[in-house]
Amino acid sequence: MQIVRIGLDLAKYIFEVHGVDAHGKVVLRKTLRRDAVSSFFANLPPCLIGMEASNGAHYWARVLSGFGHQVRLISPQFVAPYVKSNKNDRNDAEAICEAAGRPTMRFVPVKSVDQLAVQALHRIRSRLVSGRTKLANQIRGILAEHGIVIARNIAKLRQNLTYMIEGDGNGLSSLVRALVGELKAELAELDQRIAAYDRRIRELYRNNELCQRLGKIEGVGPLSATALMAAVGDRQGFKNGRQFAAWLGLVPKQRSSGGPRSFVWHQQTWRSLPTHLADPWCTRLAGSSKGQTGSKKPLA
Repeated sequence: MQIVRIGLDLAKYIFEVHGVDAHGKVVLRKTLRRDAVSSFFANLPPCLIGMEASNGAHYWARVLSGFGHQVRLISPQFVAPYVKSNKNDRNDAEAICEAAGRPTMRFVPVKSVDQLAVQALHRIRSRLVSGRTKLANQIRGILAEHGIVIARNIAKLRQNLTYMIEGDGNGLSSLVRALVGELKAELAELDQRIAAYDRRIRELYRNNELCQRLGKIEGVGPLSATALMAAVGDRQGFKNGRQFAAWLGLVPKQRSSGGPRSFVWHQQTWRSLPTHLADPWCTRLAGSSKGQTGSKKPLA
């Protein structure tokens, strides 16, 4: 019994394993508890292991790769068409095993520990920024109920809060002024926490060579550079710059069936980004017609 491909359905505690041989015949069906997964695959001959790119997938990809296995992560939307019957863990493992063997399947690159750490930093900062926006909207709503309208600008909100809390001629009761004062203190605390995360991001930007190279592209700063480094890492996951632009959502406007298409400015900037990630010397086309040769120019 030679296992050549395994589909592993991840979970918090109970994992399902589905393995096939070189002819696609099922040779392994097994249920594993979390503490037995590492020992099971450590004693297994090297093979191809497919997993859904879900929570914890990057951790298990690094662990199983350390045992000599070839690990491929698949987006869940590409696994769903291979589920044969009712959705359960065992059928999901079989579908993952089938999808991992498709020659045209697109896989998700495995993120390193550093990439996941930077991504966590951005996600926490994003949550704080979202919370600050909600808090500012609540403050404006409370003040609007008392006839005080402030423009939708957080800087103007900060400028006017002190006057509204301390002033007596604005029509606010003592209770409302006290509540707004507490919200102002909460807003200031959020500002301090967001500023602390911004300092961490700038520090990562200064100490990372890849981020420095990305920052030389017009319109890319510390936030964008570190976020791209965490999300993409190795540009080998994309065949060309056009595919990467589509992954970012920067696609041309489909207004006609043919003829030239208009692109927004930053689409042209992002399109060459994967080339910069791989090599400081990038090939740019000298003309738009077919058959024209390209010239190599340095990034900076």
